[in-house]
Amino acid sequence: MNVIPMHHLAYGEVGRVEQLVGSTEDVRRLEEMGVRRGQAVEMLQPGTPCIVRLGGSRLCFRQTDGLGVLVTTAQ
Repeated sequence: MNVIPMHHLAYGEVGRVEQLVGSTEDVRRLEEMGVRRGQAVEMLQPGTPCIVRLGGSRLCFRQTDGLGVLVTTAQ
């Protein structure tokens, strides 16, 4: 298994959230949106911003220096 930043997933690729990196406030905000360890995310639009599917929701993320979602992939 590889651990990569979520925004590196390719179109249609699915990853599982492994770790949230950032300030306590940023991590708490992500968790409130449902981004938690073990949760599956599917890349719908790679790049910056990227759009992912998380459960029945679509979320948009911009790449920032202080915040990161690390995911595991099967590759």
